[in-house]
Amino acid sequence: MTKKSDKPIIGLLSPDLLREYAGELSYSRGVQYAEDGRVTNVRLEDDCIRAKVRGTRLYDVQLREEDGELSYSCTCPFYQEETVFCKHCVAAGLALLKAEGERKGARGGTKPRAERDTSMADVKAHLEKQDKASLVSLLLQQAGEDETLKSRLLMQAAMGAKTVHIPAFRRMIDRAVDWRDFLDYGSMQEYARGIDDVIASLRELLEKGHATEVIDLSEYLLQQLEPQMEMMDDSDGYMSDIVPAIQELHHDACVNVKPDPEQLARKLFQWELQSDWEIFYGAVQQYADVLGKRGLETYRALAEAKWAKMRPIGPGEENLGYSRERFRVTSIMEQLAAHAGDVEKLVAVKTKDLSTAYAYLEIAQLYQKAGKEEKTLEWAEKGVGAFPKETDSRLREFLANEYHKRNRHDNAMQLIWAEFAEQSGFEEYKLLKSHAERSGGSAEWKRWREKALGLIRESALAAEREAEEKHWKWNAVDRSLLVQIFLWEKNVDQAWQEAQEGGCHESLWLELARKREQDHPEDALAVYQSLVEPTIMRMNNDAYRAAVGFAKKAGKLLKQLGRGDEWNEYLNNLRANHRRKRNLIVLLRDLK
Repeated sequence: MTKKSDKPIIGLLSPDLLREYAGELSYSRGVQYAEDGRVTNVRLEDDCIRAKVRGTRLYDVQLREEDGELSYSCTCPFYQEETVFCKHCVAAGLALLKAEGERKGARGGTKPRAERDTSMADVKAHLEKQDKASLVSLLLQQAGEDETLKSRLLMQAAMGAKTVHIPAFRRMIDRAVDWRDFLDYGSMQEYARGIDDVIASLRELLEKGHATEVIDLSEYLLQQLEPQMEMMDDSDGYMSDIVPAIQELHHDACVNVKPDPEQLARKLFQWELQSDWEIFYGAVQQYADVLGKRGLETYRALAEAKWAKMRPIGPGEENLGYSRERFRVTSIMEQLAAHAGDVEKLVAVKTKDLSTAYAYLEIAQLYQKAGKEEKTLEWAEKGVGAFPKETDSRLREFLANEYHKRNRHDNAMQLIWAEFAEQSGFEEYKLLKSHAERSGGSAEWKRWREKALGLIRESALAAEREAEEKHWKWNAVDRSLLVQIFLWEKNVDQAWQEAQEGGCHESLWLELARKREQDHPEDALAVYQSLVEPTIMRMNNDAYRAAVGFAKKAGKLLKQLGRGDEWNEYLNNLRANHRRKRNLIVLLRDLK
């Protein structure tokens, strides 16, 4: 729901507007929240109202004016699921209006120069004048309302002690990590901020020389965090930053303490093998400087004991013998081989699973990087031989490039044509062109182009016949691929002809219209007008904006063609036919 205004947020906001956006039920609850004093830290910054509202949890609310419309957000679950104007938004808006009313009333009219708005500099000056006891009381009162501040103060108090009290730190970690319920999307930012504060406190503890304690506490933090990660909506990926940050902290602490390398290797190996969230994944590389020779030997012995029990997998067995443990052990074996710098050891690991064409490509690439050209070709050819049909396109192109380097252009083109014949897409067409020109220049491409276009037309006609016979179709049967190809080749007339005869995707119609506006305005006009109604019927604000854009382009062309009266009639009909679509009508008002 939107409301047009040329005023900033304060001019736009009113109790009536809040009621209109929220509805009676949410509005009445928001009024109650505001009267109960649930709104804190309400402020106006850069024409954006920001506030914290205490509901089931503490939620962040933002209200702002954007292009004359009221924009809003809240971190509560109701907003995150339904994107509606919730009671927390109402409460924040009312609190700001009340504060503004009190401020204006205190001024009594024109604001004297001495009565300027209070700034943070004024706050700083005020605090500096207060006695210590008053400030302590103020902080404690605020900490009682703000869990983040409370946790931060508890951490700082624990760090201020002469010795590190591990149980106290663990309790603070528990408070930060344990949400006791599913962690919804709207609460993730607040939750992540709390974990970041814990990490910062542990980093400070490390800098004060307590590395042994930091190892213990960072491991405890990971242990507690892992089960909670099963119970959260982390769509924005906060944990993808947090977990590596904890592991980096743990590694830095290990560098300082230099724990027993064999014990560390066993600990890291078990964690890497068993973690559901890839905790300490890649530990061989990250901890090589701490593990040293003894630790790496222990890691290798543990991995090889598991590795020896895993049978080889050949082509076509991709669904056999797979397990998470196999994947993890394979990864560890690859890390160990890579760390040793021995390409043959790494290939030996790779050859234990040849279930996909890509596995052969990986081996060929390893040999290519090592400068072993004959083995590069050998393994690429083995892969294509093991998977002759519908193989990995990357393997085919890799082998084709190897053939080109050896002037075996015919072999290269056979591979690339096989890829095109199986896929027959736009990217495959461009790939065919690049390899044909590499084989014999424009003359060679002309020959392959005719063959490719013939295959595309044959496939299109077959699809059209099948659709007619069955009287239904799952996917659009049109000439989109041919239109796309001819547009890419800058043959707009041929692309237009294909679209006229067989149809194409909407995006291609738009591109055709843009390219024909100048020389063929009637064609472009027909396209824009044909898209207006179907776009409106998608029934959302983005679609309305797009439809109005098409109508605007049509109007411009009609005026250029001297058919302004026709445009006025078209626009009036459009408004009349869709008069109940309020948001669309608002957009149509700007058209003339």
